[in-house]
Amino acid sequence: MYQRNGYKSAHTIAKLLVDIVSKNGNMLLSVPLRADGTPDEKELTSMKEFGAWMKVNSESIVKTRPWKIFGEGPIANADIKINAQGFNDGQYTKADADEIRFNQTDKYLYITPLAWPKNHTITIQSLALGTKLFPTPIKTVELLGYGKVKFERTQDALIVTLPEPTNNIMPVLKIKK
Repeated sequence: MYQRNGYKSAHTIAKLLVDIVSKNGNMLLSVPLRADGTPDEKELTSMKEFGAWMKVNSESIVKTRPWKIFGEGPIANADIKINAQGFNDGQYTKADADEIRFNQTDKYLYITPLAWPKNHTITIQSLALGTKLFPTPIKTVELLGYGKVKFERTQDALIVTLPEPTNNIMPVLKIKK
């Protein structure tokens, strides 16, 4: 594993976790250890970066449940055949900000684009004005680890303007239900 650099990046781990949780699943992460019980430096780097993302965004993962739909975007809307034992994680290495996943608690809806958008704008069609999925008015949209961000809700979508990236992985938005 070490010689062939066969580790998943923190970004890939986070994408997989968000996708799995949005579908009411659990993820088991295997961290290979040396004979003395310590992880190697490549694995440690990935885990530290993932841990930093989780420190800010864990409320969108821990004690959440799926929303009315798990997501939207090219992958979510595609008819993807399951391969081998049912794992299709290779597709998420290509997922960008157009691929969005949803989780919720009793009070909040969490929206996670699977990458930072290049143009600082996220378009969420499932939250368009008048949608049956989210008929409640939206008063504020918060970027976890940052605070309130600008948004506009149109007949076509909720359009959110983000600041410069606040982490190396992906943003998580929070809306009060």
